[in-house]
Amino acid sequence: MNKINKRERFKRLAEYRTNEVLKRLKVLGNCSNRSAYNYLEDDINKIFTEIEKRVREVRSKFNFPKDKKFKL
Repeated sequence: MNKINKRERFKRLAEYRTNEVLKRLKVLGNCSNRSAYNYLEDDINKIFTEIEKRVREVRSKFNFPKDKKFKL
């Protein structure tokens, strides 16, 4: 698979998957309706702490390693 095909495949999948995540976040936001749901601030903190943790984990997979020289 050449570089252009890999780039196009990445763009297609990344756009689709990003849009799916954004849709699901919007659906999660529907849980904020106080007339339909009862929740505590602690519940919300747990949800967003976990989401932020996962975002950091996934983002770290995309970091490009710096060329570091080996040292003891």
